[in-house]
Amino acid sequence: MTGRERIRLGDVLAIKHGFAFKGEHFGDAGEYLVLTPGHFQLGGGIKFRGEREKYYTADFPPEFLLSRDDLVVVMTDLKQDAPILGSPAVIPADGLFLHNQRLGKVTDLDERRVDPRYLYYLFCADSTRAQIRATATGATVRHTAPRRIYEVLVDLPPIPTQRLVGAILSAYDGLIENNTRRTEILEEMAQAIYREWFVEFRYPRHEGVPLIGSDLGPIPEGWGAGQLRDVVELAYGKALKADDRRGGSVAVYGSGGVVGWHNIALVPGPGVVVGRKGNVGSVYWSDGPFFPIDTTYYVKTRLPLTFVYFALRDLEFIDSHAAVPGLSRDQAYGLPFVVPSAEVCNRFDEIISPIFALRRALCIATENLRATRDLLLPRLISGEIDVSGLDIDMGDAAA
Repeated sequence: MTGRERIRLGDVLAIKHGFAFKGEHFGDAGEYLVLTPGHFQLGGGIKFRGEREKYYTADFPPEFLLSRDDLVVVMTDLKQDAPILGSPAVIPADGLFLHNQRLGKVTDLDERRVDPRYLYYLFCADSTRAQIRATATGATVRHTAPRRIYEVLVDLPPIPTQRLVGAILSAYDGLIENNTRRTEILEEMAQAIYREWFVEFRYPRHEGVPLIGSDLGPIPEGWGAGQLRDVVELAYGKALKADDRRGGSVAVYGSGGVVGWHNIALVPGPGVVVGRKGNVGSVYWSDGPFFPIDTTYYVKTRLPLTFVYFALRDLEFIDSHAAVPGLSRDQAYGLPFVVPSAEVCNRFDEIISPIFALRRALCIATENLRATRDLLLPRLISGEIDVSGLDIDMGDAAA
């Protein structure tokens, strides 16, 4: 394709190393969040980690506080096959994220030759990241360095074409982000209803139901107070080799969530998974058939699963730290558990099930968008799909 030039990345940018933040100053709350490789998604972008976020509570050089629209890339990957090495993210806000030593920040970009948004997608492309992986060092933990990134070769189309490519791909990412946020809102809605009904006891027609004493404190009349063992069985997941998690339509769950895909389901679904080893006490919902591996339990219960899912998230599961560390079923089964009346449980399920169905539809739409975006990205970056003649409203991309 005419008008393309082949360059070294080092001809158009520089990479700045991050700061070695000291672990003793990490905390569970604070003003500044330490950005790590664990925040980076395979296809590019940042994923937040909820309660596992780490904040920095000591002073640091101000130059390592990232700004909105900074482009950062992963320089260290803890996995041998280095799936996220070189993966990029654009910082979404000012004054929050800290630039640590395992990340590189793009500086001194020559915007006369490279559009910033197009550069982000260049780093998303496997043609770029494969070169970064190929020159990485380390037998288990894989590292790259600015000088290695500088030697990566890429083809650049003219700036107008770069902006068109960026506009097309960012439109998909915008839809994905919007659907993801809608999914989060639905989850928050369901969580709020759960807490209103089963923690505050403000369920429909609660006004006429007195609270009575129990071993777990006051509970509505007609409800029961017992232990988790009374209503839930935690069944063991099954071992599944990593090589058997690389294809299929059945989600494979570990204690950190979905860890792959398989052809055969162990549980028909929908279902609930609880982390047994690793991310102890994590709780996940699966809409469809799934395969829980041996670092998890899956739930069997006579109660509506929607209620049990939120109730389990409220429990304090702990790591036994015994000879075989992990979540002990005996400890879990002994946790206190309030069992609502069947009428309230069933009514909750009637309200939450449509919310979960809408959430599932959004997740499917998001996966379809992501698959299309991932299919288009290498073809647009390589010039296989020519967009130079398209008339596209690029918003502020051409500014």
